[in-house]
Amino acid sequence: MARINALATAIPELDFEQDYRRWALLQLEGQREAKLYERMADRSGIEHRWSVLSAQDARLHQGEGLYGGPDAPGTAQRMQIYATAAPELALKAIAKLPDLGRITHIVVSSCTGFVAPGVDQIIARRLGLADDVERVLIGFMGCYAAVTALRTARHIVRSEAEARVLVVTVELSTLHHQQEIDIEPLLAGAQFGDGAAAAIVSASGAGLELHSGIAAALEDSADLITWDIIDTGFKMRLSGDVPNRIAAAIARPEVRAAITGGLDVSQIDAWAIHAGGRSILDAVENGLELARGSLEDSRAVLRECGNMSSSTLMFVLERIMKHQPARGVALAFGPGLAMEGLHFGWTGGD
Repeated sequence: MARINALATAIPELDFEQDYRRWALLQLEGQREAKLYERMADRSGIEHRWSVLSAQDARLHQGEGLYGGPDAPGTAQRMQIYATAAPELALKAIAKLPDLGRITHIVVSSCTGFVAPGVDQIIARRLGLADDVERVLIGFMGCYAAVTALRTARHIVRSEAEARVLVVTVELSTLHHQQEIDIEPLLAGAQFGDGAAAAIVSASGAGLELHSGIAAALEDSADLITWDIIDTGFKMRLSGDVPNRIAAAIARPEVRAAITGGLDVSQIDAWAIHAGGRSILDAVENGLELARGSLEDSRAVLRECGNMSSSTLMFVLERIMKHQPARGVALAFGPGLAMEGLHFGWTGGD
């Protein structure tokens, strides 16, 4: 069976949470929504978010640069930043892993940028990996792509017992904040930060064993989360109805059974829920009738880093690995609206 032997995470140096709040309030100045924004930001459960930009480059106080203004850079310039910063942040996470051993495959997930040669090739070269390393790049799937990356690694290991897979997620969401005058997109932007994670998946040794997958797509929900490429980066739409739709979906008996594997929720030791926002975590906790505190690892990641798209779930799993749970469930939500997940449990190794 495939298992995560090691997992490490990395964040950039700039904590821009408070600056973003001040900037967003400037966009709403004179509107009655300003006080609503401030109240909702205070209740978000987010205290820190991190960006690969420097404070000067971000120009947060002036509302210029990547955050709008007459000289806001286009998509090409943002992708130039991604091409340099994404591999650097990914390598920062990889450097925290123990001895990599002989890596046979790389699976990279990222939805916040494009570059060719890809981040996977750049990483392989920088690490000095063998020329015959096999690569998979998972792009533009959004927040649930970490599940897809781990499931892909699981399939590789189950088909090639000697495989040793390096799984990487890297997201630079802060390259794409847009100057807006409406509260909904500003609140959506208030969720996102940058982060990267790296994991080793193999068929031997101790770690989180990866079991069966979970997948569900919600009907009539394609417009709830969208991610469009425009002239000034990628523009996200995150509907406020997402938590209610998630709660309704997981209340369905067949979806609940798929999530729990037919077990009672009390029999599951760990819940790795994508920290997409406080309201999403509340929807999952209430919808599955989980005990208070069941999602503390997810809430801690949200508090300390915000939503880092596909990397977020990896940050949660890093915390959960320390508990060595016998049974666990990982779930993430993203464009579609779709839910992706997998079951897992700690193994002491062979």
